[in-house]
Amino acid sequence: MKSNNFFDEVKWRGMIHDVMPGFKDFLENNIRSAYIGFDPTSNSLHIGHLVPIMLLAHFQKSGHRPIALVGGATGMIGDPSGKSAERNLLNEETIKTNQMQIKDQLAHFLDFDESKDNASLLLNNLDWMKGLTFLDFIRDVGKHMTVNYMMSKDSVKNRISKDEAEGMSFTEFSYQLVQGYDFLHLHKNFDCSIQMGGSDQWGNITSGTELIRRMDNGKGYALTCPLITKSDGSKFGKTHEGNIWLNSNRTSVYKFHQYWLNTSDQDAEKYIKIFTFLSKEEIRKLTLEHKDNPHLRILQKSLSKEITSIVHSKEAYDNALKASNILFSNNFKEDIEVLDELIFLEIFEGVPQYEIESSIFNKGLDMISALSDKTNFLKSNSEARRALKENAISVNKIKVNDSYLIEKKDLISNKYVILNRGKKSTYIIKVI
Repeated sequence: MKSNNFFDEVKWRGMIHDVMPGFKDFLENNIRSAYIGFDPTSNSLHIGHLVPIMLLAHFQKSGHRPIALVGGATGMIGDPSGKSAERNLLNEETIKTNQMQIKDQLAHFLDFDESKDNASLLLNNLDWMKGLTFLDFIRDVGKHMTVNYMMSKDSVKNRISKDEAEGMSFTEFSYQLVQGYDFLHLHKNFDCSIQMGGSDQWGNITSGTELIRRMDNGKGYALTCPLITKSDGSKFGKTHEGNIWLNSNRTSVYKFHQYWLNTSDQDAEKYIKIFTFLSKEEIRKLTLEHKDNPHLRILQKSLSKEITSIVHSKEAYDNALKASNILFSNNFKEDIEVLDELIFLEIFEGVPQYEIESSIFNKGLDMISALSDKTNFLKSNSEARRALKENAISVNKIKVNDSYLIEKKDLISNKYVILNRGKKSTYIIKVI
């Protein structure tokens, strides 16, 4: 990627919502610096952060210098943009801890090697904000921004409308001024003239360009990316359990992989441009192959492979893929034995489970007991006998008859047995 094609690259990928005039020309022939702010209110970023992260990654791949700014100071205030209520405020120690974990996640996308001219930087606005007194700030910065200008921003107007019961605190009202000062500071001290972010950040970003103009007689540029939506109207990056996190301790690699694998055809065609580094030609080819054979889910599989490998690792992706395919394996018991117990439980999440004491199990468990008498998986012993006569029952994916005795050799990870009635009904016995 050459240093002048960042704009064209992210444009064809559908990653531009708004951009200031002159942005593309400003990138020509020079290494430029651009920053995006990240909220450190959690020890992990989530997939809602991936679009701005990918923007920074493309920016660096095009030869420019990305700056990831952890909002240590602004995280202690709370950004009103897109929010209907004020968020919890954090202490400095927690923010510092979160910052280091966020850097580890960003390092999967950005190169922080200081020997390179366009090495990524990770900064924390608390480093320059905590030394400022309130009086200094309102005297030196606040006087350059009118209340009328600040009130004109949508993020403010939406919160102070008559329909909004909560209203907005002065703390949150001041957020755009604090963020604007960040842009000014980076412009003065790090030669940073570009701020990027989600489309809901346009008002805050332009406040920064205004401060640069008024206080530094300079020129700042803004570029925002669209907020990602799903074609069915549900919220991107959310499940019934909450956010899809980049930290595998909060969202397992298996669940992360499954989220992308379950993407609709329409969304997959859009997401593969945004969330991968595959070229335009590679994506065009995959899209055509998918349309010819939609049942193969080529786009979803490629999308999941690429983003899971980046966020976690190729090895982690391979393990997640193996876990996904395990239900269809010809060597089910052998393959499932090597899985981490957490992934095992995730694969069978929601499956009826019954606990049997080891003292009972160790005597040998007959199939009627396993299906009905001891577990109530099936309504009656007669139903269990009927299912066995129909050759519909499997133990660990192997068909069995009514004479089969479940023993220690059948245990998965020394505690689980998988029972199936046909293809649709699955049960788990857990030995305790």
